[in-house]
Amino acid sequence: MQPSGLRRTAIALASTFTCALAAPAGAQLLSHKDLTASIAITIVQTAIETCKANGYAVSATVVGRNGEIIVQVRGDNTGPHTIENSFRKAYTARTFRAPSGALVDRVKADPTLGLIHLTNVIANQGALPIKVGDEVIGAAGASGAPGGEKDEACVKAGIDKVADQLK
Repeated sequence: MQPSGLRRTAIALASTFTCALAAPAGAQLLSHKDLTASIAITIVQTAIETCKANGYAVSATVVGRNGEIIVQVRGDNTGPHTIENSFRKAYTARTFRAPSGALVDRVKADPTLGLIHLTNVIANQGALPIKVGDEVIGAAGASGAPGGEKDEACVKAGIDKVADQLK
């Protein structure tokens, strides 16, 4: 007896589903590198110390690949807003895989840019993505210096300090 068209379709779908389940499980896993707490601490500490040496009191934050806080330090004599601002800058740099200042330029070009309304996103310079090759694995941000370019320079010093470990 020949199966009906509907039955043939069901058998074909079941066979396809069974084959998909038989594929090796490893083929579906992602492999990636993540920041360690030690690296994140070094970045934050170096950023704060670099800014302090230049006369600026800053707070600093390092976020991981999912935008989660790994290390966050409120610097000595900083305003209470600097801790949140350093996080939002870092989150923005991680989310968009670019320096947080790049969003400033995008907003200047399009003041109605909806991205600035996303939670934790901020159009302020002062954060840089942390990369292994071309892969963004986190970001670091600082807040408190008189100007985002100064915050960013301190963050760059922190990332540069661990550059040899980001491979």
